[in-house]
Amino acid sequence: MAVQSRRLSRRVAIASLTAVLAGGAATGAAWGTTAAAHASSGLRTCTVSDLYLSMGRKEGAAGSVYWPIQFTNTSTTRCALRGYPGVSVLDPAHRQIGPAATRTTESYSSVTLAPAHSVSAVIRTTNGPIGGPCLATGTYLRIYAPASRTPVLVPAHWTICSHTFQVGPVTTGGTI
Repeated sequence: MAVQSRRLSRRVAIASLTAVLAGGAATGAAWGTTAAAHASSGLRTCTVSDLYLSMGRKEGAAGSVYWPIQFTNTSTTRCALRGYPGVSVLDPAHRQIGPAATRTTESYSSVTLAPAHSVSAVIRTTNGPIGGPCLATGTYLRIYAPASRTPVLVPAHWTICSHTFQVGPVTTGGTI
């Protein structure tokens, strides 16, 4: 279990930023497909070696804090992700703080990632101790991409509050 430390190449970083700025405008091969299309196309599942994981911009709303985990395809071929990532908070010694994130009940489908494109899954907690205490602030998130048993450590300061820690599925819209 290594800390994600490789940098995106300039080409991948520019393509990823372009894709994010384009929002949902990019469709087809770059973004989502249905599960049936995924199965019939024989498209392979993205592996950890295909992906660069990073954190998007943290936002707050209605007493909650939301933070997208971004999955960027750094390979030269398309691959697919489907479902929820596994996420837990770690201290500097890589010990888990509190329980792993629970899954939302949001429906999901397979998403196809073209090279240099990104999708995201959003994590959520409360914005302070509302109905429960806050745990110690972690320094890493341990993230398992959907269908993966290989974790990636992403440097990220995250505090679980009020016994609330949720993760949404991987989507092109990044909602929870």
